[in-house]
Amino acid sequence: MALEALETLVEYFNDRFGREHETSFRPFIAEAGVVSGLFGPIRVKSQFTPIRLAANTGVIAGHKAKVSVSTYQTRHFYSDDMENLLVSTRQTVDYESIINFDRLSRTVHLLNYLPVSHLAGVVVLDVDPRHILAIKEHHGAYFEDVIVRCGLETNKIVIMLTLSKHFKPYFQALADGLANYRQRGYGIGIKLEVSSHDDEMLAFISGLAPDYVCLADTEEMRAGSVDTPLTRWQELKTWVTQTRARSLVQLLDQKKSEVLARQVGFELVHGAYYADIPST
Repeated sequence: MALEALETLVEYFNDRFGREHETSFRPFIAEAGVVSGLFGPIRVKSQFTPIRLAANTGVIAGHKAKVSVSTYQTRHFYSDDMENLLVSTRQTVDYESIINFDRLSRTVHLLNYLPVSHLAGVVVLDVDPRHILAIKEHHGAYFEDVIVRCGLETNKIVIMLTLSKHFKPYFQALADGLANYRQRGYGIGIKLEVSSHDDEMLAFISGLAPDYVCLADTEEMRAGSVDTPLTRWQELKTWVTQTRARSLVQLLDQKKSEVLARQVGFELVHGAYYADIPST
């Protein structure tokens, strides 16, 4: 993408932010073809790492977007910012902060993804489950406009939700929100730690029929003998196969874990261990 086109998009999203929040603050910055976003005292940037085929790690199947943050000098508060802050209730600020940070981060990711969007595969974006719970309807509509404006399609975007036991009371609301995303063409991914699942959570995920199931490698999984984690991996791989989702193992950074992933037959792998492998 030409630098001029990128800067035009950045200005568009700055203008849109100003209208929606009734502020003169412009959070998106383009410098040397790289976009960042300002959120309070932090500066949000993008880091993309490849998702590879487990059977042939030289082949890239997509990219995982990760937020990279750094401190940023306290900005000047405009008068309209102060007015908005003073009239907001604490509960509203909490929910709006979650939603706004999620939206700002994903916009930054897509703008930075544009130069490599011609490559095969998808881009996986994390979405805070609380964002889905806070939005009551039309999930994905706001972000769909961002995607279209960037010249992309929703079927290139995978919404990755990390589940834990804390969200069990809200499973139905999460399912409804993800259904809205799916209706708009987004891919759906669910991530869970290998050591923290239970039957209720697995049943919920199976009912969602996600496109991807991501299993997060943990120190607990690496502890003990090889046979114990291998058995657990195999059980989970069998379950993922039954959901008809593509299986992804994330955060592999030791040779032992890499060997286990190949033995069990996972389809996709991602993590520091694979970061520097040449692509074919």
